[in-house]
Amino acid sequence: MYEETTAASAERAGRREWIGLAVLTLPTLLLSVDLSVLFLALPRLTVDLHASSTQQLWIMDIYGFMLAGFLVTMGTLGDRIGRRKLLLIGASAFGLASVVAAYSVNAEMLIATRALMGIAGATQMPSTLALISNMFKNAKQRGLAIAAWMSCFVGGTAIGPVVGGTMLQHFWWGSVFLLGVPVMVLLLAAAPVLLPEFRDPNAGRLDLASVALSLGTILPVIYGLKETAKSGLAARPVLAIAVGLIAGIVFVRRQRTLTHPLFDLRLFRNRSFTAALTVFMIGGAIMGGIYLFVTLYLQMVEGFSPLRAGLWLVPSALAMITSSMLTPVIARRLRPGTVIAGGMALSAIGFLVLSQVDSTTGPVPLVIGFVIIGFGSGPYALCTDLVVGSAPPEKAGAAASVSETSAELGIALGLALLGSVGTAIYRGHVTVPSGIPADASAAAREGLAGAVSVAGHLPAAVGGELLDSARAAFTSGLNAAAVLGAVLFVGLTVLAATALRHVRPSVEPEIVEPKTIEREAIPAQA
Repeated sequence: MYEETTAASAERAGRREWIGLAVLTLPTLLLSVDLSVLFLALPRLTVDLHASSTQQLWIMDIYGFMLAGFLVTMGTLGDRIGRRKLLLIGASAFGLASVVAAYSVNAEMLIATRALMGIAGATQMPSTLALISNMFKNAKQRGLAIAAWMSCFVGGTAIGPVVGGTMLQHFWWGSVFLLGVPVMVLLLAAAPVLLPEFRDPNAGRLDLASVALSLGTILPVIYGLKETAKSGLAARPVLAIAVGLIAGIVFVRRQRTLTHPLFDLRLFRNRSFTAALTVFMIGGAIMGGIYLFVTLYLQMVEGFSPLRAGLWLVPSALAMITSSMLTPVIARRLRPGTVIAGGMALSAIGFLVLSQVDSTTGPVPLVIGFVIIGFGSGPYALCTDLVVGSAPPEKAGAAASVSETSAELGIALGLALLGSVGTAIYRGHVTVPSGIPADASAAAREGLAGAVSVAGHLPAAVGGELLDSARAAFTSGLNAAAVLGAVLFVGLTVLAATALRHVRPSVEPEIVEPKTIEREAIPAQA
C-alpha cells in the first residue's frame, strides 16, 4: 500500500504546469460549446440539407453516441501510447472533421462527420483529465486544477447558446462547427511545448475484443435510454438495453481474465473511487434531466428564443463555476464527504424551489431554484478529483474515462427517468378543447411541443385555451420531476456523508495497487 502523502509534502506544480492547464481547458471548453450550439443551428441546416426527421435525430445524437462509446477505449489507449500523443491526434482529427462538417452538402455527410467528431472528442476528455492528474500531484493544487477544468466545461455550456446565436445571426449554419478549428490549432501548437508526456510503461497490448465488448455495452444502453426518453418504453429500446447489459457482463468477465485488461476492475475496490463515482453519476443523471425541463420551460412556457433562454441560464452556470472554484478551498479544512454532502443538500433545496414553480409566475422563481442547484453542484469537481486521484497515476486515463462515461450514462438515464415522469404527468393533466381534429388532438396530448405547434393553427381563443392547459400540465411534470430530484439528492447527501467519511481534508486519496509508478522521461519537444 502506498504511504499516504499530505498535500504539503507532495511535489508542487510550477508556472509551466499552470500554463499547461490553460491549454488543457481549451478542448474542454470547445466540447461543451459544441454540445449546445447544434440545437440552434438545427433548423437552418435541416432546410439547407433537406434532412428528414430521422436524419435530424441522428445529426443530434450520433456525436453523443460515439463520444460515450469510445471514452473507455480512448482513456485506456492514452495510458498505453501516451496521453499527450493521443490528445494531439484527437485534436487534429476533431479540427479536420469540423471543417468537413461545416461544408457538408447533404445530411448523410454531416451525420458521418459528426460521428468522427464524437470519436475524436472521446480522446480529449480523458486525456486532459489524466494529464491534469499527472501534472498536479499536490492534492490542493490538483483540486484547484480540476475545479478550473470543470468550470470551463460548465462555462462552455453557458456561452454555447450565446456564441452560437450570435454566429447564426451573421453567418451560415456551418460557422458553428468552425468555432473549434482555431482552438484545435492553438492546442496543437502549444501542447508539445507546455505539456509533458505520460504513459504506462507496463500497459501491454490493447485487447480488441474488449474494445468491441465495451462499444457493445455502452452504445446500445445509451441508445435505449435516449429512445426511452423521447418516445417512452418500447420493444426496440428495451431490447437494445438488454443487449448492452449482456455485453457488459461478458466484458466484465473478460477483464477479470486478462493480464492487461482494457479497464482494471480493481479500481472499484477503492471506497473513494466507487462512492464518488456513484454520486457523480446519479447527481449528473438528475441534473441532466432537470436541465431539459428548465430549457423547455423557458422556451415553450415563457416563449423565449433559444438565445434569450440561454442568457437566463447564465446565472446558474456562474453559480456552479463559483462553487466549483470554492470547493477545493473549503475541502482543505473540511472532509470531502462533508463538502459533497453539503452541496447535495443545497441542491435538494433548489429542487424543492423548482417544485413550487407554476406556469404563470414568470422565469425568476425557476432561475432562482436553478441557481441554488447550480451552486450546490460545485462539489462535483471534488467527486472528479476523488475518482481520478484514487487511481494509480498510470491508470489515470482509465479512471478519467470511467468518470466521463458515467456522466454520459447518467445524463441519458436522467433524461429517460425524469422525461418519463414529466410525460406521464403532462398526459394526465392536459385538457384538449373539443372540436379539434383527431390528429391535432393526439399531437397536443403527446407533449408541450406538439401543443405549441397545434395551437398556432387554431383560432386565437381555442389555441390560447390549449396553450394554457398544456403549459400548466408541463409545469406540473416539472414539479413532479423536481420533487423526485430532491428525494434523490437527499439520498446522495447521506451517501456522501457516510461512504466518504474516511477521506481526510487535503490529503491524497488512498491508492489501490502497491506498484511503482514510472514517469517517462520524454522531452517536452518530443
